[in-house]
Amino acid sequence: MSTATISPGTIAPPSDETLADLVRRLGDVPLDRIRLRPAPGTATVEDVDRIEAKENRLFELVEGTLVEKAMGFESAWVALQLGTLINLYLDRSNLGVCVGADGMMQIAQGLVRIPDVSFVSWDRIPGGEVPKKPIPNLVPDLAVEILSPAITSGEMHRKVGEFFEADVRLVWLIDPEKRTARIHTSPGAFTEIDADATLDGLDVLPGFSVRLGELLDRRRRRREG
Repeated sequence: MSTATISPGTIAPPSDETLADLVRRLGDVPLDRIRLRPAPGTATVEDVDRIEAKENRLFELVEGTLVEKAMGFESAWVALQLGTLINLYLDRSNLGVCVGADGMMQIAQGLVRIPDVSFVSWDRIPGGEVPKKPIPNLVPDLAVEILSPAITSGEMHRKVGEFFEADVRLVWLIDPEKRTARIHTSPGAFTEIDADATLDGLDVLPGFSVRLGELLDRRRRRREG
């Protein structure tokens, strides 16, 4: 008879737990995004790092379970454009660093999240130098998620709660299809804006703003004449 060893920082599920219970807690994530090896409840931060290095696939770590990050061409494009604008702002203000959709961070013990865009102030970076560690223990000041059909509302609800529990200060949820964005200053306090309104950095990125429609419309081919 074989026995399983639960590594430190992983979650040992209750004896009567079912896979349906786990999926529900994860936010009804599609099953094809949940990795079975390592077995749910036993995965570690080291597994996230190993798989990214070996397979070039990004997984978040939640309750000792590997959940593949939902990626898409459009969401990656929007994230890159927004990250570029924030980096141009940071060139002038020097408040911190901005990373994109492969910027893995352990925001709490055993919890790895990978926002599509993250801003981390220098005050939160030990030594004031960009970490060399692939998955540093960092909590961003701003976390941005670009929504897509592959992301469930339950998954995003859980993420927002985790972000603020970890001390993220501002969360933007951008929906390119609906051309709307939800600006969270706490899990339950948010403002929803349309394409004519502005994403404002508030006191996290003071002075930074971009009209949502201007950001999203960069996707369209520029025609001559």
